[in-house]
Amino acid sequence: MSSPASAPNAPRWWRVEDWIALVIGASILALVLAGLRPAMPSFKWQALGDLASVFTGSNLGRSAGIALIVLLFAAPGAALLGARLPRFLAGFAVVAALAWTAQLLAGNVTIKNWGFEYVLFALVLGLVINHTVGVPDWLREAVRTEFYIKSGLVILGANVLVQELLGAGLLGIAQAILVVTVVWYVAYWIARKLRVDDELAVMLSTAVSICGVSAAIAACGAIQGDRKKLSYITSLVLIVAAPMMVLMPLAAKAWHLPDAVAGAWLGGTLDTSGSVVAAGQLISDQAMKAGVIVKFSQNVLIGVAAFLLSIWWSMRNTQHPNERPSARVIWDRFPKFVLGFVAASIVFSFAVDPATVKSTKPVLDGLRNFWFALAFVSIGLETHFGELVSMQGGRPALAFTAAQLVNVVWTLLLAWLLFGGIIVAAPVLK
Repeated sequence: MSSPASAPNAPRWWRVEDWIALVIGASILALVLAGLRPAMPSFKWQALGDLASVFTGSNLGRSAGIALIVLLFAAPGAALLGARLPRFLAGFAVVAALAWTAQLLAGNVTIKNWGFEYVLFALVLGLVINHTVGVPDWLREAVRTEFYIKSGLVILGANVLVQELLGAGLLGIAQAILVVTVVWYVAYWIARKLRVDDELAVMLSTAVSICGVSAAIAACGAIQGDRKKLSYITSLVLIVAAPMMVLMPLAAKAWHLPDAVAGAWLGGTLDTSGSVVAAGQLISDQAMKAGVIVKFSQNVLIGVAAFLLSIWWSMRNTQHPNERPSARVIWDRFPKFVLGFVAASIVFSFAVDPATVKSTKPVLDGLRNFWFALAFVSIGLETHFGELVSMQGGRPALAFTAAQLVNVVWTLLLAWLLFGGIIVAAPVLK
């Protein structure tokens, strides 16, 4: 059996989406390291009166600059993939405006504290446009979800630093590994028992066990998953995270958990770093620090998980159960952009000095967020709301909830065993 990549009529590598995304991500990282450091726009606001600072000429100019940088890379890539450039440029302006609006909405301090991220607003805005005015053909030319996701994931690799995992200490590493491995397998088992399909089960398990939205995006890319399923999992992650962020600190106080134990529990279960910080601060600074340590440890495992998922999916994705694909077939199926993700992580972990890593982080975060916002706007523009609500009869939502309950119990047990009375004296928390 030959794969599409090795078929006689397969496109040249420079017309393959994975390779184009890898080149785009690598080029952006190289330019940033070489000194391209555009000022990032601010989206932070609390009351309506604060919006004036967001809509200043200088801030809007920064936003336009970021959109232009992304466009200068996206347009040639889209053209290589067969896009009609005039229509793509017109459509990109709309998608970019919606992506910017999503980040503005998520910049509200209250919304951010509740753990709702820009990707949810990007999805909702896309859905609103899709269900009201509709999506004309010229706009569809810029709706390229996988292209945007893959390019953003290569950039994300620069934020996955091995030093953060090592700096967490043995306890943080131990909890992260035990949470990720056990919860992933249990979540996948629950999903399959509930007859959730393989793609959705993989994304669901990765999101619950590692760190929510970013992990789900990485898993979707690694297995070349359905973008509609990704939007479904993302929505579940953000909806479930909000009540957990309030209820878990209350439970920790009611049960009189030591601060370090409570923080490690929060860090291992809440799916966004922002929600871990916010929930930890409801308990104490020590709880917040312990939570951040564990969360950083899990975040670093995104790269490992994406790489292993890519290999596993390439080996098992055959038409015949007993087929053992050759190394060439595995390579043909392997999502090449993952190599860029891993390479970026290695380079920024070991070849770039820490001061440069720190100084480039705001720029890379801003660029990556814009790529991902474009992707989730695109998902909304090509998805009908009914498809999300009714997906597989609600079984994935049940599987996600059950897996999250297992995660909460298992992580609490690990936090008590590893952090109870041990990490209190650890220098990293002082």
